[in-house]
Amino acid sequence: MKRALITGITGQDGSYLAELLLAKGYEVHGVIRRSSSFNTGRIDHIYADPHDAAGRLRLHHGDLNDASGLQSIVSAVEPDEIYNLGAQSHVRVSFDTPEYTGEVTGLGTMRLLEAVRRTGAKIRLYQASSSELFGSAPPPQNEETRFHPRSPYAAAKAYAFYVTQNYREAYGMFLCNGILFNHESERRGETFVTRKITRALGRIKHGLQKELFLGNLEAKRDWGHAQDYVEAMWLMLQQPEPDDFVIGTGETHSVREFLELSCAQVGLDSKDFVHIDPKYFRPSEVDVLLADASKAKRKLGWAPRVSFRELVRRMVDHDLEGAAREKRARG
Repeated sequence: MKRALITGITGQDGSYLAELLLAKGYEVHGVIRRSSSFNTGRIDHIYADPHDAAGRLRLHHGDLNDASGLQSIVSAVEPDEIYNLGAQSHVRVSFDTPEYTGEVTGLGTMRLLEAVRRTGAKIRLYQASSSELFGSAPPPQNEETRFHPRSPYAAAKAYAFYVTQNYREAYGMFLCNGILFNHESERRGETFVTRKITRALGRIKHGLQKELFLGNLEAKRDWGHAQDYVEAMWLMLQQPEPDDFVIGTGETHSVREFLELSCAQVGLDSKDFVHIDPKYFRPSEVDVLLADASKAKRKLGWAPRVSFRELVRRMVDHDLEGAAREKRARG
């Protein structure tokens, strides 16, 4: 039985990846940060009682800011594969917490790499890179496109990308960077713009909310479904040699398009309730991200299955149901 360790297992990608690996027969270990409240909602459906010897999902308290703790976890778990998905991943928030973002998203990756190196074990590691690395680079963007980070988050991800490459070249480690373009789902965090839109529409439709405040509606992104993208992560670590890959759909849509398509699905007019709030604008914007994922298609055999329209439909339907439950609970 293969054994995998996932940082960020309680996030959107971590939960889908854990499901995928369990379905493939893996024993899965996840790193979670200590909290006074439960933060495992996305994985509760696959988590078993830790006293159950047959359970194949185990959780460990740890933090990417704690080098010794990471080393202890890696040594104890002895994984075949590691997926580093943990990060401060909100781009707008990174402008407010630049130092913390650099510590977790940038140096946290180096700490994990060093923990792996010190074990001396033949562990394969996936590093979650981001299309935000490309920033203002002209689209379409692929593995040869020069990075131009436009946020503290993107700059931290650039450090993580390059230190991963460096450890691969310096120590002969099996390390892969996955440069994933925007991927959303019904499990997306509620502060990210796509989920913010679909959740608000469900609540407005059911009379639980009256207004929605957004920032730049003209930013264009290459949006796919996270469930498709975690498969690409796994495929990278199954290759004979480590490499870096861009993952995306090859289509770009604006935030405005996402909003209007979502509104059309529930029969609402955005002009009636959407307001623009300058506080949601980034100090430096990324205008267009568009993936050229031809290398992933050629070498990994990967292609997205969920279309943009289907992605929007799933997210809207999910949040309509959530709002209906909330309304019933209120009586």
